[in-house]
Amino acid sequence: MEMMADDYDTRDILRPLVFRLHENVPAIVREVLLERGWIEFDKKEQDDADWNLYWRNSPFCMTDHHSIKPWQRLNHYPEAVRITRKDYLARHLKRMKGAYGSALYEFSPVAFIMPNDYVKFIAEYSKERQSVGRRPSYWICKPVDLSRGRGILIFQDIKDLVYDCTVIVQKYISNPLLISGYKLDLRLYVCVTSFSPLTIYTYEEGLVRFATQKFDLGSLDNVYAHLTNTSINKYGASYKKYKEGIGCGCKWTFSKFRSYLRIFGVDDMLLWQKINNIVILTLLAVTPLPVASNCFELFGFDILIDDKFKPWLLEVNYNPALCLDCSIDDTVKRKLLHDIVELLNYKQIDTFRRNQVAGTKAGRRRVPWSTAGESATGEAPGLLTCRKMAKCTSASVQPARQAAKGSICKVATLTKKTVRAPPRKTLTSQLREKMNMPKIPSQAKAEAKTKQVPGAGHSPQKSAQLNHWLPTPDFCNCELTTRPYFLSDKDQRPIPRVGDFVLIFPFNEAALQASRDGTDVKNIIKEINKLVRKQLPSKQENTKKRVGYSTSV
Repeated sequence: MEMMADDYDTRDILRPLVFRLHENVPAIVREVLLERGWIEFDKKEQDDADWNLYWRNSPFCMTDHHSIKPWQRLNHYPEAVRITRKDYLARHLKRMKGAYGSALYEFSPVAFIMPNDYVKFIAEYSKERQSVGRRPSYWICKPVDLSRGRGILIFQDIKDLVYDCTVIVQKYISNPLLISGYKLDLRLYVCVTSFSPLTIYTYEEGLVRFATQKFDLGSLDNVYAHLTNTSINKYGASYKKYKEGIGCGCKWTFSKFRSYLRIFGVDDMLLWQKINNIVILTLLAVTPLPVASNCFELFGFDILIDDKFKPWLLEVNYNPALCLDCSIDDTVKRKLLHDIVELLNYKQIDTFRRNQVAGTKAGRRRVPWSTAGESATGEAPGLLTCRKMAKCTSASVQPARQAAKGSICKVATLTKKTVRAPPRKTLTSQLREKMNMPKIPSQAKAEAKTKQVPGAGHSPQKSAQLNHWLPTPDFCNCELTTRPYFLSDKDQRPIPRVGDFVLIFPFNEAALQASRDGTDVKNIIKEINKLVRKQLPSKQENTKKRVGYSTSV
């Protein structure tokens, strides 16, 4: 049975989207959702399934994933911690390097998990010390399950290595790219909408984080010179001071950083292609994860660039910080959250949540993949943006507006100031049109829709396309009963761009094919090798760029 808005009496059940937050979720998440006209879940007033987005800092139980409804999204994927704990990540990358060679997987320094790898570390340490003509080696020690720079130790002499928990020891990258003498790294936001098939988006904007004192290998214990974590540097004496070439604070946007690189003739496009390769190769290392529908994972990839413009993966963060320490945080993170909601691709049908009017149980229900979410006018429904919610003025949404406590009116004022384009049809106006249309037999209605939208019907060809995107029953051991939200209505493929989120995997038809019915890592690696060969510039060009940048700085 086709599940469309015109199957119901919309006068009674039209409601805004609903978000549900667990304790300690950053305040900006609530602010952004209220700005968009959402209302917050009230456990006392609403049923357990009467929400569209559940956001929490900790993982969900598998029962939460198994009971997910078609209109709901969860902000965590099962077992995503496989790459966010430093020791797990190190093991996965080591395995991939052994299976597919070090040429691709040389973007992370060799890691030793202590105390288990103590003997291996001693051997490598001794080998480095005895090498003639090599630069002195430095090492960094990190607790495997801590974040925000806590417990980090940088050392050169093994007698300084002291730890009281499981730690990871790696070669310290002692030749980082510096701007005006200050060390920096990149916080790259990556959203995975599915691990099966693997679907990866990177955010074009992000944060460049600076140390607040000049880099100095002579003072390894100076955290303000060697660590770029804002949680540490904001307490430093130089944080609020103006720093030549950097400014006040300790952050830039990616836009500013890339403009800076282009001034000195650095190919920022090539650099970002290399970074995207790192993201794909890292996530391939943990596939497949348990199959789950209607969820996503936002990762924070920390990337360091050395003085040869080679990017290195430092770590992958679970629940990347969304607190607002400065105006740059607000600029980047607020839009990031808005674009995440857009990426979740909510349809008009998702506002109904419970199908009580139709006499069905509120539960998991099959939705025809090729037709779900299409409007009765034949117009692609698109995403439920704040512009649509802001113009809801009919009497049918008055109770919802009262429940939102004025948040929709606030969005209407914001939209009026910022949007000058001709007004789009709102959710309410479309539903009002449907109510006023004369009733026609279901068969005639289907024929009219087919004429308005060519190929909108549930064709065998389109069904075959979509089935390739879903894992086989043998692979997933469970039945996915909801349409993958990350596929476009037009061609049943991942949407290539949403806001500043850009699809980086699958990156071509062959990679797409290798993602179907499970993940064919071997063939994907072949495609990445081809991509890398195309990206490699000549050694002469690289030398010119490094010399030009070094001379300028």
